[in-house]
Amino acid sequence: MHGRDAILVTGWFSFLHGEATAGDVLALRRVEHVLREAGLAYDVVWSPGFRADGAHFEDVDPAAYSRLVFVCGPVHGPRVEELHRRFAHCLRIAVGVSVVDPGSPAVTGFHRVLARDAAGAVPTVDLAARAPALPVRPVVGVVLTHGQHEYEGRRRHDEVAAELTGWLAGKDCARLELETRLDAHDWRLCGTPAQLEAVLARLDLVVTDRLHGLVLALRAGTPALAVDPVAGGAKVTAQVRACGWPALVAAERLARDVLEHWWDWCLTTGREEAGRIGAAFRAVDAAEDAADGLLAALGARPAG
Repeated sequence: MHGRDAILVTGWFSFLHGEATAGDVLALRRVEHVLREAGLAYDVVWSPGFRADGAHFEDVDPAAYSRLVFVCGPVHGPRVEELHRRFAHCLRIAVGVSVVDPGSPAVTGFHRVLARDAAGAVPTVDLAARAPALPVRPVVGVVLTHGQHEYEGRRRHDEVAAELTGWLAGKDCARLELETRLDAHDWRLCGTPAQLEAVLARLDLVVTDRLHGLVLALRAGTPALAVDPVAGGAKVTAQVRACGWPALVAAERLARDVLEHWWDWCLTTGREEAGRIGAAFRAVDAAEDAADGLLAALGARPAG
């Protein structure tokens, strides 16, 4: 904590049961940038439910601060009113907020309200829009299955899913859970293969333990980190061999260092390799698949 003349920065991201949205945090970053550029000392208080290792209200001595800045969200309700009572000695400013009821104690308790929107006032751009630029992070599709009971005692699906999701939770990437199952009535799912391919083609990487998670990613030219969830290997392993794709992890060898190796490979060398395989799938002289033997099996001859 800083000295007695410090600023305490708070918002809805600070409250015990509050949720921090991306917009909340970017608005905070904009305010932090302004304060740092001015050389002003400040502390940020976080909700324990969002950032357990940050400063929390139970750790804060109000006497250590002379000013309080409330960032983003609506200035409304008893939690905001409590700030005015607890920090009554501070200069209190709300910035980038929505004013729902200008006469409420939550609003009138501030010395200044720099609103983003309020009745009768010209709206201003939300603080998140001008937050400092963010680093680019990979966008990763995650396609997992908990089924395939035909493999009976060889199934390692639950263990594989738990390990993969636990590992992915710690990766600095944008994760997108996907389903290969199509549904014309559920807006959350793709209704056609073309819709799913449109998503896969825009990803940097797919992490999957499904055969079609692997094949459809490669078809779209996107690298896939494939894990075979069946002990001893099954259809995922077979398909990796058929496609000539190296990024496979066996259920028995599922470990963080192995995953990290293939993660790095997929996001570097694997990009070009996936593009090559995807192009080969679409080529006129593509490698044979089972359908090439269908006509002979039916006793029919090709037309022409």
